[in-house]
Amino acid sequence: MKMLNKTTILILLLTVNIFPMLPQRQLSKTWIADLGNGNYQNPILYADYSDPDVCRVGDDYYMTASSFNCVPGLPILHSRDMVNWQLINHALQRLTPDALFSSPMHGNGVWAPSIRYHNGEFYIYYGDPDFGIYMLKTADPRGKWSDPVLVKAGKGLIDSTPLWDDDGKAYLVYAYAGSRAGIKSVLNIAEMNEEGTKVITPGRIVYDGHEADPTIEGPKFYKRNGYYYIFAPAGGVATGWQTVLRSKSVYGPYDRKVVLAQGNTEVNGPHQGAWVDTPDGEHWFYHFQDVGPFGRIVHLQPMVWKNDWPVIGLDRDNDGCGEPVKTYRKPKINGSFPIATPAESDSFEAGEPGLQWQWHANPMDWWYFADAKSKKLHLYSVPISENYLNLWNTPNLLLQKFPSNEFTATVKLTFLPSAAISGERTGLVVMGMDYGLLSLEKTNEGFILSQNECINADKGSKEAVNESVALNESSLYLRVKVTPDAKCLFSYSKDGNTYSVLGKLFQAREGKWIGAKVGVFCTRPVSNNDGGMVSLDWFTME
Repeated sequence: MKMLNKTTILILLLTVNIFPMLPQRQLSKTWIADLGNGNYQNPILYADYSDPDVCRVGDDYYMTASSFNCVPGLPILHSRDMVNWQLINHALQRLTPDALFSSPMHGNGVWAPSIRYHNGEFYIYYGDPDFGIYMLKTADPRGKWSDPVLVKAGKGLIDSTPLWDDDGKAYLVYAYAGSRAGIKSVLNIAEMNEEGTKVITPGRIVYDGHEADPTIEGPKFYKRNGYYYIFAPAGGVATGWQTVLRSKSVYGPYDRKVVLAQGNTEVNGPHQGAWVDTPDGEHWFYHFQDVGPFGRIVHLQPMVWKNDWPVIGLDRDNDGCGEPVKTYRKPKINGSFPIATPAESDSFEAGEPGLQWQWHANPMDWWYFADAKSKKLHLYSVPISENYLNLWNTPNLLLQKFPSNEFTATVKLTFLPSAAISGERTGLVVMGMDYGLLSLEKTNEGFILSQNECINADKGSKEAVNESVALNESSLYLRVKVTPDAKCLFSYSKDGNTYSVLGKLFQAREGKWIGAKVGVFCTRPVSNNDGGMVSLDWFTME
């Protein structure tokens, strides 16, 4: 934990005492953005909440983010002060079409969503680059969301945001994925029906960014003081800037201005996010930063309006384009709210896996048993596919995001394989296009614990065993320590006190459009009637 003063520590202790029975109130032991002295540090979420969008409803703030092939998708986060966030739900329980996404479709699925509140309901629009733009909605963001409705079908349609105008008309702005559409760097607007369920006019290109704003995408649509604004990132994920377009007409012509760039800071590619105001009239902007294996992490920047143009971050030279801040005062919010963070550790006492967990594909109902009686999570072994190469295309990986750039993840487990099968295995995995793991396998000779790695897993390469050890027991503590340069050291323990390093340092690598993830799995080499399982006591992040 970094940069915590005595005031922060006191607040943390008080918060833990006030909310001892609420799992979501368990504070991160890896990263806290609230400094406890009226200021915050960026990132406010040191985790892969890619392409964040935020809306305010009264005194409450709601965030969603891209989730790609991970299930459940479309995370819903809530805050009262814009700095302290909790993960409260997922809007999308399964990806559609169901059969297609029952296998890992890396990098596909949910791209760059937007969240809006209109006529008493929350709306989320997202683009699936292979099918088109979907919408789902709810009156209660903590409850059940509707099934996705295909608003506009088409290849390469992505990054959509609605705007309900003063006259009741509804519009949708969106971008193109060049890999599917054959074009990128342009933004389109189409009119929808008033319900926002269907596009009713052909889209019209309103901005061509090929010359000044290559790869412009991720547009967010707003209206203020008679102007229509499109906030859109350009220049590429890791190297780009935040462009804002402005017009008096929905369909333009639009004027252009760059309002946020890296400048002299270490925050590369600061862009793609959300303009949010407070009840007291302050303005703020959320965006992400691509940090490779750690994903696309979320920053919060102050924002002001000058001559009807936004200026984001600190504009030290008064040219209208700001730079990201590292620390800043918290937004002025009525009331005082406790420090909060998304859940990371899990004691499996809630009768369900915590909201931080996601599968790599649409799950089967029988993959796990959340045993409320024993307060353990049981993962049943799932048969690997006939053309199995490695874990890259294994759907039953139960994973969560890296919580910061420095942490230790530990799981206590008991492997209970079937007596009739040889080759069942479980373990702790750091997953990406390269992956490393501790693999506990039942063989004909007994239990073998090995530290393996798979380089270029996405290309179909095989796992290599770096070191292995024979064991008599299958109740173990498995651990991985991740350093700020994303190197991972694996170790194990029989008693939870003394840990032995196994294998060698593994260099974590991001997945397809997502950061590396960490978690557990259980597989078997045969598709017989039944298999064994692994029983998880707890999983901690420190």
